[in-house]
Amino acid sequence: MKKGAVQVICGPGKGKTNAAIGQAISAVSDHKSVIMIQFLKGNQETGRMDVLSRLEPEMKIFRFEKSAAFYESLSQEEKTEEMMNIRNGLNFAKKVMATGECDLLILDEILGIVDCGIISEEELIRQLETREGEMSLILTGKVLPKGLESYADHITYLEVVK
Repeated sequence: MKKGAVQVICGPGKGKTNAAIGQAISAVSDHKSVIMIQFLKGNQETGRMDVLSRLEPEMKIFRFEKSAAFYESLSQEEKTEEMMNIRNGLNFAKKVMATGECDLLILDEILGIVDCGIISEEELIRQLETREGEMSLILTGKVLPKGLESYADHITYLEVVK
C-alpha cells in the first residue's frame, strides 16, 4: 500500500507549530481527518488550541503532559515524571500509526524529545516504520537528526532573519 508523505518542519525559528496547524486546516478543508499530538508544551491551555477545538471531530489535539510548565523549565524530578507521560503520548502515536486512524498525523515537537534524549533517533525511526496505509506525517522540532533526513519527503527549515 502506498505511504503518505513525511514532512519535517524544523529550525530555530518560530512558527513550526503554526505551519503544521496550517497544513492541518488544509487537510480538514479537504475532508481529511487529522490528529495532532503535542510534546514538550506542557498542558497549558492557549486561545489558539481553544479555537482549533472547533474543528473536532475532523481534527483532534492531544497533550499527555501534566505539568503546566514547559519541559525545559522543570526540575529533574518533574522531568522524570513527565517522561512517563511523554512515553504515553508516544505509545498513543504508535497506535495511531499502526491502525491508520487518521489521514494526517502531526507529531509536534517530536524532534525535541529526541534532542532532549527522552527517546533515541533509532527509536523514532522504528516508530516511523510502523506507519500503515496512506497516512501522512508532519514532524516538528528545532533539530532534525541527520539519520532522519532520509525518511522525510519534504524538509522545511525555519529561521528568524530579523
